[in-house]
Amino acid sequence: MRCRLVAGNWKMHGSLAANQALLAALKARLRQVEGVSYAVCVPFPYLNQVSAALTGTPVAWGAQTLSEHDAGAYTGEVSGAMLREFGCRYVIVGHSERRSLFGETDQQVAAKFMAAQRCGLVPILCVGETLEQRERGDTQEVVGRQFETVLNAAGIAGFVSAALAYEPVWAIGTGKTATPAQVQEVHAFLRALAAKRDQGIAQELSVLYGGSVKPGNAKELFAMADVDGGLIGGASLVADDFVAICEAASR
Repeated sequence: MRCRLVAGNWKMHGSLAANQALLAALKARLRQVEGVSYAVCVPFPYLNQVSAALTGTPVAWGAQTLSEHDAGAYTGEVSGAMLREFGCRYVIVGHSERRSLFGETDQQVAAKFMAAQRCGLVPILCVGETLEQRERGDTQEVVGRQFETVLNAAGIAGFVSAALAYEPVWAIGTGKTATPAQVQEVHAFLRALAAKRDQGIAQELSVLYGGSVKPGNAKELFAMADVDGGLIGGASLVADDFVAICEAASR
């Protein structure tokens, strides 16, 4: 049976004081549930604080990106090995904001995916289309290309220890949400692409949804056959909201 995962993406938010309050609430309220995993992916400066707060709890932690290089003269970059030293389990790879704002290509995303796995991290690979691409009917072409670039580089075996996240760009931070049927259609398409390589791995692959998931829509989204949890943005910064979404994944 596929594991469900709810991962918070704090993006470039947080402070030591605000983080302390949020982490304390998550520690107090989230309980281990069989078949469900929780995580928070935080800005690099807060990894030490998060590691100290969450060690020994059901909540894992990770980063929001990493370098495709293992070491070297890459000023400002952070390697997977460095993340592992802070106890990270997960790292987000290929988020739409990294692609659009920082110019990450499909090939660079694939290199980052493999760099994460070389260091024992679980990459959460993000794919998604813009509103213009969806309106042109190009959703499957776009997400298929993004996914298959990594499949071709890492092989289907690379997804034994990875997660996939569908994040329609038009539904991130806009308040818009794809309907559960729209989400299910894309998730089923992605799983079918994986199944062409290996049916067993495809069936075990956790495919998350990441487009403005809220407490009010999480249960209905997570009820879809191929939706295995969520990559949560703004709602992950509010303890009540994030806990409610986590609880929706456990039912």
